This record gives sequence, C-alpha cells and structure tokens, in this order.
Amino acid sequence: MIGNFPGHIVKLHNNHYHINIDPFKFDVPSPDDLVSNGMRSSSVASKGSLTVPSVSNEKKDVAVKIQARSKMSDGSSILVPKVKKDTVKESLSSLSEDKAQTSTSSLTNMSSSVKHGQSTSVNARRAKSIAQYNPESWMLLDHSEERLTQLNLAIVGHVDSGKSTLSGRLLHLLGRVSQKEMHKYEKDAKLQGKGSFAYAWALDESAEERERGITMTVAVAYFDTNKYHVVVLDSPGHKDFVPNMISGATQADAAILVIDASLGSFEAGMDTVGGQTREHAQLVRSFGVDQIIVAVNKMDVVQYSKKRFDFIKQQVGRFLRSIGFRDSFMSWVPLSAIENQNLVAPASDARLMAWYEGSYLLDAIDSLQPPKRDFSKPLLLPICDVVKSNSLGQVFACGKLEAGAIRSGSKVLAMPSGDIGTVRSLERDSKACPIARAGDNVAVSLQGIDANRVVAGGVLCHPDFPVVVAAHLELKVLVLDAITTPILIGFQMELHIHHAKEAARVVRISSLLDSKTGKVTKKAPRCLTARESAVLEVALNGAVCVEEFANSRALGRVFLRSSGRTIAVGIVTRIIDRQES
Repeated sequence: MIGNFPGHIVKLHNNHYHINIDPFKFDVPSPDDLVSNGMRSSSVASKGSLTVPSVSNEKKDVAVKIQARSKMSDGSSILVPKVKKDTVKESLSSLSEDKAQTSTSSLTNMSSSVKHGQSTSVNARRAKSIAQYNPESWMLLDHSEERLTQLNLAIVGHVDSGKSTLSGRLLHLLGRVSQKEMHKYEKDAKLQGKGSFAYAWALDESAEERERGITMTVAVAYFDTNKYHVVVLDSPGHKDFVPNMISGATQADAAILVIDASLGSFEAGMDTVGGQTREHAQLVRSFGVDQIIVAVNKMDVVQYSKKRFDFIKQQVGRFLRSIGFRDSFMSWVPLSAIENQNLVAPASDARLMAWYEGSYLLDAIDSLQPPKRDFSKPLLLPICDVVKSNSLGQVFACGKLEAGAIRSGSKVLAMPSGDIGTVRSLERDSKACPIARAGDNVAVSLQGIDANRVVAGGVLCHPDFPVVVAAHLELKVLVLDAITTPILIGFQMELHIHHAKEAARVVRISSLLDSKTGKVTKKAPRCLTARESAVLEVALNGAVCVEEFANSRALGRVFLRSSGRTIAVGIVTRIIDRQES
C-alpha cells in the first residue's frame, strides 16, 4: 500500500490471457479517418432499431489497489480494494462479484432475457431522438469550479521499455508515493534481486507481476500538473496481455509511447514479428487517440546520444505518420526514468543538455490539447466493473462517463437488462462527489435495482435515451497483418466493444473499400486478406450494448480477435437487428 498517496491505484480486468500474438502493421487510415473522409453510416435498418474508484467514504485519502478476484465462501469472486480493515468490515463486509466468465455469461443471459421480453420495454422509450434532448443547467460544465481538467493518459509500449518504472518515478517525484513507501519498495526489490524494479512496484503490486517482472493488467494512478488532473493508465507491454491493454487503455484521451533507446531493444519493439511498439501505437490510434508523446527512455544506456535519438525519431515518426498520427500532435522527449532526467524538470546531465532544448515530460503533458467532452448529451457510462454489497443492499457500477452528467438522486437505466435504479451516491478519485460529468471516472452506488441486473460490459444511460442492444451489426473494418488465414463468410472470431466481448461470425462481406478514399472497389468479395478495408456483417452469439459510430464513438468502436490475435479494427456503421426488450 502506498502511504500518503491521495488517490488510488487499481488493477482492471484481472483475467490473464496466455496467448501468442503476432504484431501487425496498420498503414491504412484509422476508423476515425475513414469516417472523417466521408464514409458515413447508412441509416438504421427498417427492422427496428479502470479507473475503478474505491467504495469507501473515508474522508482521509487512502491508496487503493484492486486485487485479483478472490474466492468468497459462496463461490463468487470479488474485486477487493486494499483499504483499512475496519473500513472494509463496516462498509463492504459482504462484497461479491462474479468472475469474468460469469460476467460474460450474465451479459449473454441478460441479453437473452431482453430478447424474450422478460424486462421492461426500453426500445419503446427510444421514440425521443438525441436531438430532442435538453440538458439541465447543472449538467453543463461549471467554469467557476476550481478544478483541473481530467486527462486520461495511456502509457504504452514494448515489454521492458520502462513504462511502469516511468509511471512510478513520476508518482514519487510528484509526491504521490511517499519516501517511506519508496524505501520499502527498494528494499523488497533488492531482496528479490530486482533492484531496478523498485519504482515499477509502485504500480505492479501482485506477487505474480513482481516475480515475472512484467505488468499483466492495466494499473491506474493519479497525479496533477499545472493544467490537468492526469489519470495514468499503465498498460501491460507483453504480447500475452494485449486483451487487458485493450480493456483498460480504450478510455485514453492521449498516450505516451515509451521507447527503449538501448541497442537491440528498440529494434525488437519495432520488429514486424514480435514488436509491441508497433501494435500498441496501432491500437491507441484505433481507440481514437490522436495526440501522442513519444518518450525515448533509457537514454543513459546510450550515453544520451543525439545520433541514437534522431535515428529512433526518424524510424518511429515514419511509422506513426503511416497509421494516421500528425506531426503537429506528436511530441518527442528523450529521458531516463531511472536517472530522473527530463521528467518533471529540465535535464541536468551535460550530455543531454548539450543538444536537447525541448520540453521535459511533464511540460509535454501540459502541452496536450484538452479532450472534448459531451456534456450536453444524454448520460452514457459503459460499465467496466461491478462491486456488490449484500449487507448494504447496494451495487456499485464503475467506469468512465463518456457523455452527459449524473448526480445523487438521478434515475438511471441499466442496460441490457432495462431496469431502472436510483443513484444513491457517487465517488470520484476515492472521494464522495455531488456531481460527475463526461470524462470523469466514477463509482456509482445504485439502489432500487437488483444487483444481478448490473453487469460489467453493460451501460448506464438516461432512462429516456436507452442505448441499443443488438446482435447483428454492419461493420467497417481494417484487416491487420496479424491475420493468418483469409476472412470468409462463416469466419469465427471474438468481438470486443467498450468493456464487452462476444463470440461472433461473419455472415456477409458486402464490399471492399479503397483505404485512402473509402470508395467501394469491389462488391461481395469472396474473402478478406491483410491490409484490406471492407464492409461486412457479423452475427453475435449474444446481444451487446452498442451504438453506431456516428452517434457514439465510445460504443461504436470494435476490435476483432481470433486465435489470440487482433485481426481487425473498425467501427459500427449500421445496427441491423435490434433486440426488442
């Protein structure tokens, strides 16, 4: 536990996927670029339509770390925050949560019950269009509030590039990790013969992560700059844990791509066979991230060589431009996390000062453009985790508010169940708050609703503006180099959308598209291969909460995976078959 850390560190989605993933290239426009180039979705078919804050209300700030899902006496599993024992006993003595597999099953079963009309009709309430929505005054951003703008910042890059060490060092330098706790990490790391991992242990707290020396799930922490309240999403770099990276980093507003400057390591990260530098950059671009800071780490290993830095900048810059990043939204910072060079203050090493006069890392973060938030749209909160309290009769839905606002007493609709509950309380950054708005990471305490009807992968939304629940979608996709066999009709895969995943199969390949113009080049192709853009239809085994990309980017982005590989990324262009509830 981190001593005087006014916030918390969380582990999201502790399902450890042990898979082999080949890297892929992404040298065609991103889904966002395709849309901006005029590839707008067709109208809906005529058939119808982590951070996870702690749940403690203690006034005193306590560091929190979501532990692995541990077994309870009733066989269920739970996300247990590491807080004071008395707090847990008094407020959440009977917490329970389904395993990830159970959550997926619950979502599928719930979708099935919606399909068969076992819950209140919600699509009937969809008569109101979003254009008719009129937000109340309290929902809009109050500029008189003295509050920093929140920035969700994903830390990504190849395994062993120093992501966790960089994050831990920043937290320590900015006072989020006490000197006492840092001393403990250093002592424990040396005892295990891993002295250089001390700063990484500020985020990698599980025994398995420390033993293996790698991050396995997305760790979340906070720090403040002059301009932003930064939510750090420290992502795993190992290829086995790409699904975990997708689940957590999909909430990012911007990214830091960490590069290992040492000889051989940089080249390994950029390798087309096993390099995660390429894959992570491709994924964050497909999340909609267009601002990126390239942190060239471990410059001390190469004696702060300007020649090495320029070589890396040339190679990585060419690749980033090929996947849709613009030069005006790219920043380049040479640094050394282990030697504290160019992190929160200008470099002091003469070898770096001799040729570098640009921004240090914290300054580069402040130079990012503020993210745009949909304050005036109806409430939309994809649920990344659920924490249940049987003793208190409450359920906590945790996630990032993608649109709208929420406050205590608000009525919310839980999808896909279609049940309505009341917001009892809200927590943001481990503290109770009266109102949360788009961009905030919150824990929403609900009452008046069956806890089993609120599931990870679901969505909290405005009662009059329910999200769509569907199992038949039209997608516009970009096929990646990771694919090993052509995509044919009947092709089986797994579809990831926000925090939900569902087995799917291709039922139709409508057309091939020109990757630059978006125009149809061939109708009804027999198959799809690497680097091709196409429109296709997929049928899901169970319905998911979804929206067309034109209406909601957060609920309209998809990732297709097969045999442990991300084979395509894309957007939802049409919802073909809505599930009536």
